[in-house]
Amino acid sequence: MTGHSRRNPRSRIKSSSAVDGDGDGAVRQAPDISRRHRDRNTLRPLIRIFDVNLKVLVGFSFGAFFVILYLIRSLIVVGDHRTPRVITPFPAPKVIDLPQFQGEHKESLYWGTYRPQLYLGIRARTPLSLLAGLMWIGVQNGRYVMRHVCQGSDELSTYGWTHHNARDFGHQVLVDHDMTLTTSFLKTKESGSGYGGDWAVRIEVNSKRSEEAKELLKTGHLFFYLADEDGNALSLNRDAMNIHETSLLASGSRRDIGNWQLHLESRDDVQVHFSGFRTGHFHNLSELVQDNLGAQARKFGRLQLSDTSDDSSNILVFQISGRIPFRTDLAFISGTGFPSSREEERVNSLTGSSLTDRLKEKELEFDTRFEECFGLGNKFDLESTTVGKAAVANLLGGIGYFYGQSKIALPDPSHPESRDSFLYYWPAELYTAVPCRPVFPRGFLWDEGFHQLLIWRWDIHVSLDILGHWLDLMNIDGWIPREQILGAEAVSKVPEEFIPQHPSNANPPALFLVLRELVHGLKKNAFTTTESSEISSFLERAFVRLEAWFQWFNTTQPGKEASSYYWHGRDSSTIRELNPKTLMSGLDDYPRASHPTDDERHVDLRCWMLLAADCMHSISELIMKGKEVGTVYSLAAKTLSDFELLNQMHFDDAHGTYLDFGNHTEKVRLSWKEVMVEQGYTTRQLIREVSGTPQLRMVPHIGYVSLFPLMGRIIPPESWILEKQLDLISNRSVFWTNYGLRSLSKTSSLYMKYNTEHDAPYWRGTIWMNMNYLILSALNHYATEDGPYRERAKDIRDELRSNLIRNVVGNYHKTGFVWEQYNQKTGKGKGAHPFTGWTSLVLLIMAEAYTES
Repeated sequence: MTGHSRRNPRSRIKSSSAVDGDGDGAVRQAPDISRRHRDRNTLRPLIRIFDVNLKVLVGFSFGAFFVILYLIRSLIVVGDHRTPRVITPFPAPKVIDLPQFQGEHKESLYWGTYRPQLYLGIRARTPLSLLAGLMWIGVQNGRYVMRHVCQGSDELSTYGWTHHNARDFGHQVLVDHDMTLTTSFLKTKESGSGYGGDWAVRIEVNSKRSEEAKELLKTGHLFFYLADEDGNALSLNRDAMNIHETSLLASGSRRDIGNWQLHLESRDDVQVHFSGFRTGHFHNLSELVQDNLGAQARKFGRLQLSDTSDDSSNILVFQISGRIPFRTDLAFISGTGFPSSREEERVNSLTGSSLTDRLKEKELEFDTRFEECFGLGNKFDLESTTVGKAAVANLLGGIGYFYGQSKIALPDPSHPESRDSFLYYWPAELYTAVPCRPVFPRGFLWDEGFHQLLIWRWDIHVSLDILGHWLDLMNIDGWIPREQILGAEAVSKVPEEFIPQHPSNANPPALFLVLRELVHGLKKNAFTTTESSEISSFLERAFVRLEAWFQWFNTTQPGKEASSYYWHGRDSSTIRELNPKTLMSGLDDYPRASHPTDDERHVDLRCWMLLAADCMHSISELIMKGKEVGTVYSLAAKTLSDFELLNQMHFDDAHGTYLDFGNHTEKVRLSWKEVMVEQGYTTRQLIREVSGTPQLRMVPHIGYVSLFPLMGRIIPPESWILEKQLDLISNRSVFWTNYGLRSLSKTSSLYMKYNTEHDAPYWRGTIWMNMNYLILSALNHYATEDGPYRERAKDIRDELRSNLIRNVVGNYHKTGFVWEQYNQKTGKGKGAHPFTGWTSLVLLIMAEAYTES
């Protein structure tokens, strides 16, 4: 798996702030886009969008609006000690404090499988939770190994949720070489339950009949644990080893849920052993268990926990061993110890045949809901529908809850590589989906916009809750850290040098993709009365934060030219990168200008800004904000959607498509050179070598970035430029493959080129589902608009859709996984897996549920 053999570009959060000289993390103020547009008209009279009088009005109103916002923002002082702005929360009521996220909604989501980095991990949505999790002993290469944290080196044949509803039910299959485990999770709220209700876990163990399995897998060993992050002591039932006499394993008490009990029931002959620990560290529990087992094995020659417990243990691990195949049920009940608690009745309802019946009901409910949401019906065979269900189930089952403080880098301009200067964000919680459980089990800002395109269709309340958590991470300047590494478990998955977030770095505002969908749904009356009311309340509360976010982009990412933008923070001093990366764009190593300067213009960011402005205008109209506010965003959207202006900035006649602009030369390569290192030694390293003088010009790399104006529907349906884009999309030397559209044209000089000695090409040719989905959505738009290219767009849409579905489905059944990206030559899955973040969009492609205009 690439995520561990080398450091994935997603985790390369190297500071580039020093390029701009922003030693304290501050961002420079720039003129608003209307004013810069006015200045541009003075210099270039051919660009005329509005008449003269309207231009003056636009420049004044648009400029005044943002100047006032900036002054208000700058005048705010927080506390007597003047807390640094970068770690000061945005001064507005939290979105997640809305009434709709309290009460029954909040309690219904209290417990869940919210530890996605584990094969099975349960926690509550509270900072210091009672944790639960599963470990087991597997066999790999003839040796016993411990499983707990999802990781590619375990080489499981497949694993993931086949069903999950994001609330109270999930079913998972894990194939660990010759052993197969199934885990089911069920949550209920019964009479007598404490806050958050009760939950149950069923674990079934089976094995193949291979020779190795016969020898090493006669007995299966499961390890189920509880750990209290708040330090509360857990009470062990000393009779727990005799489960035929009592089902009670442990009990305890917490302020949030009251008294609680954990019970075990099994129809099979299983043995139970235990070990208790006292520690404040929870990210390395498997090491504690392995150490205990190792000591026992050396002393007594058996795989068995010590049946000992530290004083006031806040972690209890129960070893459940049985002859394979076997099944065991674990029931957790809260609010115990009262005459009305009905403890035995509740345990019985969460184990044995009662649990079997409930799980069957929940599976049927999932299937029914799946069809209601996506309507695949008889359109696809069982193989394809299975992949669709796995896509949404794993996205929902990957939703996690995290709590901690982001580490914010404050680079010293005189030592740009220094990582010594940093601050900590305020303690914050995040409820979010994750891209990939083993490699990226944490929140990524632009990924979440794509995740929510699917999640809102499944459960609008969960989706709004997630969006609210993200917006509440905004600081006073309107910045949201792009990668959320919160808490010890999340930190343990990221190399130390890549943890700090850089306050000058942006990330695509992809949350506007889902916000646009919600606004469109409101206008079409697609929601129930209650849903519409909650969405409207959400938008009204979130609006001030969305304004600040838009303003942050508008004042920190502008280019020199009016209404131009570029991703600030590229490294202009690198000597090791073939082309300086643009991590903040989300497209990492996608080639940009060879020599980063403030003359750059990035077409993708300009289109993201159009999406944001247009969405802000729609929201302001919907929630009836002041006319002046709506006008500002309307005029911004009109400027950014101006076809003539876009073409003058980014259209290249020679290539017939849209390109970035910047200081560029094609004469750059990596060459082996002798480099002096410490203590006078020399070593051979690949060093960037430039043999030509860069010039301000269009950057001649055709790829996903070139199609952003098409994705944004800026190109008129009757324009010959649309025909040119359709030509490029269907050209096998540019975009087209039998498996989807490649990220970079074969004609590019950097096509599939390594960026450094160890950085393999990432966005330089392989196929990515999120961009293919947006392109398909655009093709669907043009296939339904009157124009000379309508039928051509329809034909390309249908063939591209078929290719994408066939390839993802085929890979899933061949490899057992949905993948991060796909090889453009063979269609084979590549990169992180299971990657059920934005690759889950294949389900929306199946359902032909495309983004709205």
